[in-house]
Amino acid sequence: MSDIEKPVALVTGASRGIGAATAKALAAAGYHVLLTARTEGGLEATESAIHDAGGSATIAPFDITDGDALDRLAQAVGGRWGKLDALVLNAAILGDLMPVSHVEPKDFEKLFRTNVTANYRLIRAFDLLLRASPDARVVAVTSSVATAPRAYWGAYAASKAALANLVETYGLEVAAISKVRTHVYNPGATATAMRAKAYPGEDPAALKTPEAAAAEIAGLIRA
Repeated sequence: MSDIEKPVALVTGASRGIGAATAKALAAAGYHVLLTARTEGGLEATESAIHDAGGSATIAPFDITDGDALDRLAQAVGGRWGKLDALVLNAAILGDLMPVSHVEPKDFEKLFRTNVTANYRLIRAFDLLLRASPDARVVAVTSSVATAPRAYWGAYAASKAALANLVETYGLEVAAISKVRTHVYNPGATATAMRAKAYPGEDPAALKTPEAAAAEIAGLIRA
């Protein structure tokens, strides 16, 4: 089956961790996967692993906060496939953990630009292509702190809470007029680079693997 005939999935933050594992899981399930991230080397590694396993993928290296680049990508996807069957909103940054009153305005704005605004731009850019799919899914990766506040996590937690509300609202808006369905997914404690930054003394072997989280995301998409 050519990539044109396959369902198409876009995964952000696909150069490592949960994003890379999700891209591989979706490729194994028969999707042509569009891989986005800033790190071209990491994307190429993910793409190579997918191809080596018999799947198909295309890399699109750019900064997710570049709204014009997102619009161009949507135009390219529309021109080639005419639809998008799955959108995984995984890319995010943690920022520095500190009291809310100590967070620099530029850092707070960067968090929201990456974790919220970029995802709004993705939904806006791909809305028509998602609605053109016979059975589209949008999955946003969140965190427990989005609903359970934790000291020093305020900026990141607020961004994840905003993302969850944004995606759930979009789901309500399109439910009656399309086959698009949305999910907000919390992987829990998972062995990722972001988790290691937040908990540097933690044993990653005691945590969920990115592959386990990816299997759950793929399950939501294929349900």
